[in-house]
Amino acid sequence: MALHRRRLAELRYPQVAELLSERSILVQPIGAIEQHGPHLPLDTDLVIATEVAEATVAERGDAVDAWLLPPLAYSKSDEHAWAPGTVWLSAATFLAVLDDLGRCAAMTPARRLVLLNGHGGNSALLGVALRQLRRHHGLLTFLAHPSVPPDQGGASPVEELGMGIHGGTNETSLMLHLRPERVALDGVTRNVPEGLAANRHVRFGGAVSFGWLSNDFGPGGYIGDPTAASAERGKQLFEGAVRAFGEALAEVASFDLPM
Repeated sequence: MALHRRRLAELRYPQVAELLSERSILVQPIGAIEQHGPHLPLDTDLVIATEVAEATVAERGDAVDAWLLPPLAYSKSDEHAWAPGTVWLSAATFLAVLDDLGRCAAMTPARRLVLLNGHGGNSALLGVALRQLRRHHGLLTFLAHPSVPPDQGGASPVEELGMGIHGGTNETSLMLHLRPERVALDGVTRNVPEGLAANRHVRFGGAVSFGWLSNDFGPGGYIGDPTAASAERGKQLFEGAVRAFGEALAEVASFDLPM
């Protein structure tokens, strides 16, 4: 067995008890299958979450005893339900799936479960799931992102005015680095909702949230500026994401709740 791969699904079941302990960390990548504008593939979020998880566990897994679970492709993407090809789960179904995953994770010796979420539309629901998984199955649960989405306080290029939340500069750059053959930028233009940038409260990343669908911002379904993307920027973002997630796993490994 190649331990450096650290994929739980490749173990035989007796090895789970032999190789995992209560200090082990299970890493669950979560993506989405949803429209990402005319320039990016449906599995963009899945690719990014999976690649960051795999690279980080390969680099830091031995040190923190982290194990990869198979990625979860389908999640809550109903803001893109208007677009053919989007495959999404309802909130109730997604929470039920996560609870079932937690029940199975609790059958292993591991007591730490990290959800690495590649789709910003999942974040609120995953926050609910963390508490439910803790209460239902006694797991220590954590939510991380390859990068915090701009509409949740994460960084966005200055040129996007904090509005690059879907298929914009950074996401397109990451795909130019990870899957350049799937990116088609011909004819794509900047699509930044500049009117929102003047708002102090009601805006992406502001103190007052609002409900939205991706086609509220135009028929292209993306929000940001993919024309400024580059593979070099994507490489830097990817390496930064792997570094940050590795640091987070080190803290997860030593984390305990006061009893």
